[in-house]
Amino acid sequence: MFSKQTVQEITAIADEFGLDPAALLAVAEVESGGQVFAVVNDKPAPLVRFEGHYFDARLTPEKKLKARAAGIASPVVGKIANPSTQAGRWRLIEKAAAIDAAAAYESVSWGLGQVMGAHWSELGYESVQELVNGARSGAAGQARLMARYIVQAKLADALTRTDWHAFARGYNGPDYRRYRYHSKIATAYEKYRADAAADMRPFVLRLGSTGLSVRKLQLELVTRGLLVEADGLFGRRTERAVREFQLKNGLVADGIAGPRTQAKLYARPAKPLAPPSKAGAMAALAKLFRAT
Repeated sequence: MFSKQTVQEITAIADEFGLDPAALLAVAEVESGGQVFAVVNDKPAPLVRFEGHYFDARLTPEKKLKARAAGIASPVVGKIANPSTQAGRWRLIEKAAAIDAAAAYESVSWGLGQVMGAHWSELGYESVQELVNGARSGAAGQARLMARYIVQAKLADALTRTDWHAFARGYNGPDYRRYRYHSKIATAYEKYRADAAADMRPFVLRLGSTGLSVRKLQLELVTRGLLVEADGLFGRRTERAVREFQLKNGLVADGIAGPRTQAKLYARPAKPLAPPSKAGAMAALAKLFRAT
């Protein structure tokens, strides 16, 4: 279970990337078991997993012979077993780094999202060392690494739609059903979504959503000149109003009120985008009075 501070840090990163905080928290929890750091040599260290076949593929012939002789590299997937403890895994990485540090760090999955260091360039890091430094920095750095990977791998849409099968297939691989990866994320997501609702933190609202958060959204849309009924039911009319608001504010017009849409909507001062006619305003007010 993540601490309140960790939840806040991951939530902030989700907002930064336009992702559903509850979904990003769910993936992080399943990948890490709710643990940001392990204690290694009395110091905090990000969770790691070393892949000996990655390391083998990144070495020069001379270094490859040395690493294979030391039992830390192999062309066979899974041949180099990971120690059961994080301290043991870090000792393995240190042995690999003594042969080739960059190759060793590229061969490690890092932090909350267990993202391979080999992706450093495509994820916008200047070096694998910069990626490692981000993972070492804390929950925010690790969550940013995970979010970058989700966006780069084009999995953000599946995450937003809560299509756990599609997300699990892309993030965990085709064998995801074997370990019920999709089910674990779905369960964790519902927990964090409920926590967010209890704390009145924003989470993704979409067609079919209900409750006070939806009614609050609808009331805010009315103040922006969009005619919806504040009934707490996210129906087609609310979806159209959200899409119209998104179009007029340079957002992706998907009709889903995610973190970016809500941040823009609740920004102050609110300026009506398209003031309704007098008759339209009277109709909207009449609907609001009936809903209260």
